[in-house]
Amino acid sequence: MALSDEPAACGPEEEAEDETLAFGAALEAFGESAETRALLGRLREVHGGGAEREVALERFRVIMDKYQEQPHLLDPHLEWMMNLLLDIVQDQTSPASLVHLAFKFLYIITKVRGYKTFLRLFPHEVADVEPVLDLVTIQNPKDHEAWETRYMLLLWLSVTCLIPFDFSRLDGNLLTQPGQARMSIMDRILQIAESYLIVSDKARDAAAVLVSRFITRPDVKQSKMAEFLDWSLCNLARSSFQTMQGVITMDGTLQALAQIFKHGKREDCLPYAATVLRCLDGCRLPESNQTLLRKLGVKLVQRLGLTFLKPKVAAWRYQRGCRSLAANLQLLTQGQSEQKPLILTEDDDEDDDVPEGVERVIEQLLVGLKDKDTVVRWSAAKGIGRMAGRLPRALADDVVGSVLDCFSFQETDKAWHGGCLALAELGRRGLLLPSRLVDVVAVILKALTYDEKRGACSVGTNVRDAACYVCWAFARAYEPQELKPFVTAISSALVIAAVFDRDINCRRAASAAFQENVGRQGTFPHGIDILTTADYFAVGNRSNCFLVIRVIRELAARALHNLAQQAPEFSATQVFPRLLSMTLSPDLHTRHGSILACAEVAYALYKLAAQENRPVTDHLDEQAVQGLKQIHQQLYDRQLYRGLGGQLMRQAVCVLIEKLSLSKMPFRGDTVIDGWQWLINDTLRHLHLISSHSRQQMKDAAVSALAALCSEYYMKEPGEADPAIQEELITQYLAELRNPEEMTRCGFSLALGALPGFLLKGRLQQVLTGLRAVTHTSPEDVSFAESRRDGLKAIARICQTVGVKAGAPDEAVCGENVSQIYCALLGCMDDYTTDSRGDVGTWVRKAAMTSLMDLTLLLARSQPELIEAHTCERIMCCVAQQASEKIDRFRAHAASVFLTLLHFDSPPIPHVPHRGELEKLFPRSDVASVNWSAPSQAFPRITQLLGLPTYRYHVLLGLVVSLGGLTESTIRHSTQSLFEYMKGIQSDPQALGSFSGTLLQIFEDNLLNERVSVPLLKTLDHVLTHGCFDIFTTEEDHPFAVKLLALCKKEIKNSKDIQKLLSGIAVFCGMVQFPGDVRRQALLQLCLLLCHRFPLIRKTTASQVYETLLTYSDVVGADVLDEVVTVLSDTAWDAELAVVREQRNRLCDLLGVPRPQLVPQPGAC
Repeated sequence: MALSDEPAACGPEEEAEDETLAFGAALEAFGESAETRALLGRLREVHGGGAEREVALERFRVIMDKYQEQPHLLDPHLEWMMNLLLDIVQDQTSPASLVHLAFKFLYIITKVRGYKTFLRLFPHEVADVEPVLDLVTIQNPKDHEAWETRYMLLLWLSVTCLIPFDFSRLDGNLLTQPGQARMSIMDRILQIAESYLIVSDKARDAAAVLVSRFITRPDVKQSKMAEFLDWSLCNLARSSFQTMQGVITMDGTLQALAQIFKHGKREDCLPYAATVLRCLDGCRLPESNQTLLRKLGVKLVQRLGLTFLKPKVAAWRYQRGCRSLAANLQLLTQGQSEQKPLILTEDDDEDDDVPEGVERVIEQLLVGLKDKDTVVRWSAAKGIGRMAGRLPRALADDVVGSVLDCFSFQETDKAWHGGCLALAELGRRGLLLPSRLVDVVAVILKALTYDEKRGACSVGTNVRDAACYVCWAFARAYEPQELKPFVTAISSALVIAAVFDRDINCRRAASAAFQENVGRQGTFPHGIDILTTADYFAVGNRSNCFLVIRVIRELAARALHNLAQQAPEFSATQVFPRLLSMTLSPDLHTRHGSILACAEVAYALYKLAAQENRPVTDHLDEQAVQGLKQIHQQLYDRQLYRGLGGQLMRQAVCVLIEKLSLSKMPFRGDTVIDGWQWLINDTLRHLHLISSHSRQQMKDAAVSALAALCSEYYMKEPGEADPAIQEELITQYLAELRNPEEMTRCGFSLALGALPGFLLKGRLQQVLTGLRAVTHTSPEDVSFAESRRDGLKAIARICQTVGVKAGAPDEAVCGENVSQIYCALLGCMDDYTTDSRGDVGTWVRKAAMTSLMDLTLLLARSQPELIEAHTCERIMCCVAQQASEKIDRFRAHAASVFLTLLHFDSPPIPHVPHRGELEKLFPRSDVASVNWSAPSQAFPRITQLLGLPTYRYHVLLGLVVSLGGLTESTIRHSTQSLFEYMKGIQSDPQALGSFSGTLLQIFEDNLLNERVSVPLLKTLDHVLTHGCFDIFTTEEDHPFAVKLLALCKKEIKNSKDIQKLLSGIAVFCGMVQFPGDVRRQALLQLCLLLCHRFPLIRKTTASQVYETLLTYSDVVGADVLDEVVTVLSDTAWDAELAVVREQRNRLCDLLGVPRPQLVPQPGAC
């Protein structure tokens, strides 16, 4: 909400997921004082140089712009800054370029602080008049590089016009030579002012200020005011807003007239007011397309109207007692309230005739309230407020009535916005009497929800924002007892706007208005609690607003749940009927909240009745029960499950189904159960049509409703399901698992997981088979990561539901089906699916780990013998691999699962590999203190598992992926941890051999697997560069080097992946250190890459080979080293291949490797 004199027009909302807050009032003082002083002191040195001059100007501009929002911090420093700059200006020896530069700096200060404050500091003695006038006279109005000089000089001249001496005293003898006279000071100033009022630059504004100060002087107004006004009106009459020059002339003239009628005395301006108003009418400014001209026209009209009316303070205005917030709070704490009664006395001049022009002025201001531009409407609103303050009470009330006429639905959104601004001004000035509040509040409540469709979009944002401003202004203007009858309506409307308005400006404006009312009025219910949740910054984020603060209705429903247990009789007889009547309200939010509240109150009454072993119907009469039963059908009949509000209705009714089922409502066998089941199924089937931010909440609500519904209404006998319902439900749900829509699979997977045990009895194998198919990755549904995740969750939940029981594969987990379940869960541990959202396989792997942990703990408690050794080993190894990978939060989850399985002791998990060593490496006492999401703490610990043969392969695989990642901290700490481990095994050839063998095995297993092979090549580059395998370089053609070379050649063969090729180059360079045939083959591969089709690869290869040959001095003989280095460094490797190939072949000869031969293309002639 804009509270400045001229609020910016409301534009389109620009909002991101993470909105950055501005610094705001973050500065405490002018911290660049010393730098600024030095900068100003160097102006004489830099004014001539183009670059230095621009740097100085730009730096000063940057310094000043920091204080745009807190310009008052500059006040203690303005005087010395001005003195330094004016010393340059007043120095006769200063060149013109230096003077212009000084005025540029003065303008920058003026722009930030405002000319009204800065103006007072200019020298304005009598002795300053002629020098300043002379400086202005010599300026060239057409010099576009020095407009700041002219602007500042005109402002300076306007200050000198305030000297309290007659200008004629400065003229002396005007006759210089016989028959020749010079112009008087007064004429010179007027001539300059008139000439600059029609220029096209900023000096026009300063000329208007100069005219207002000059013409209103006592000695000037007698001889020059009429003449200047005549000149101005002639200019207006001759100019047309259809031409550019006409617009410029009218702009300067209107500014000057508005300033004169603002600063001039009423008795001096009154004789000319009617004439100026007639001329202004003739200009037809409302028809102009120029916003600025229309705004200036409105400003001048209101100044003319104020000239017609005598200045006075309306005796009839409303006066609030204490305007200080601190004083108000102090009075409240003392239990007092300072009140000044409204005095409705007649004005002394009530019978005086209102001048004829006033009516025309007010009419034009009312038209201005409907202008298409905000700045014009705002100026008109202020004019209405000022005029009403000088009118008799009856006429002012007529003005209020005319303003209220703007709030007709025949009017445009512009009229509504202007009307709101006018009402705020009237209220702020005490001109809107409490007797009018009934009419005013009614229209403001409509304005708070104003929204008008215009084609594919809608308008009304500015209206709602201005309505919030009215509420803000009223909070400051009226005593609490005046607004008390309207508190409920205003507070509800403001909360709804703050939470649910789609525009960020409106949400923030409503929050600010609500906060002002809470502080000033003290009568808003639950004000502090609401502000804590929906404060100004919280409502700025759209997703936060709609996903978090919307929970206010849900929290309110839960609050009614708690209240119902305290006052069951009142809740059942008074609250419940009212809530039922609101469930069909035309307002979406009322409907949503009332359905949630019905569910919560009914459940609260059931819990109260259950404590006394009574049914819920003892609290709810038959009419209430029937009302609850009919909610779904009524919404269905009115098609309220469709459209934009359908999501909220479905979610609310799902909550209602859950709570009524838990409350054991007597609906068994009723048709309403079929309706509820249809709603749940339809919601799960069409989850893909629901907005993504609401989908999870909707899915959870439907699944919870299904679980409660089945448990209560589908049990035929204790522990036995109705066979027909069981057959229909499970067959239908299993069929939906093959639906081509991913979200449908998600919904029905979770639905199967939520079924109670008696519905799964006898059908467990069939359900598990269907869910295992969902978790399986096939080419046609490889991107369905969310359905695989939810399938895993469903399997784990079913296992918890049915439990463990020997020899009953269709009823519970047992030896016959446990291996199949483990196989499905472990198979998902290798899901590394990626799409535009990134590594979506993370969701699947996380769900798989959690499910493995839950199932293993379940078996350990019941039948630990079902956990086989190879299964446990695979679980621990897979989880350890995930605990060493690169995503921080995922690594932390994996570590938590790993340590939970390790330290579980009720009883301990059997067959955990290396349990003793693991308990020493990860003692139970350290579990809580380690932050596994921090790479600096996680990797030093996880790399210790490399010393355990069972875990080495999987942990090293995870480390390789982390080391070749993108996050700097992950790469640094994983690399350091790996190097520390390898440093510790350098003296142990067997351990180093095992490590190198594992590394090669990982390479071989993941050949051409981009996810692993590229990070692995980067890892190999690191370990070779740091000499981790130096022990192998003592043996020619070491098996490790031979196999590594072969794998690298296969990996990069025919590859077009730049990153893979660059990493491969680095590995081949590192392998040059191995003597024998490996070195020759590595050099040959590098020579091949010197003629690669990509110029980048050729250049990078040459550069790295150059560095390698200088690093390993024994690779090339000293007699040819210089020549090889020269060829590598001097050849343009990004040139044509024919040129490059010749130099490459020369290198082959020098390095002693065979020249590569071109292989003819198949089918070539």
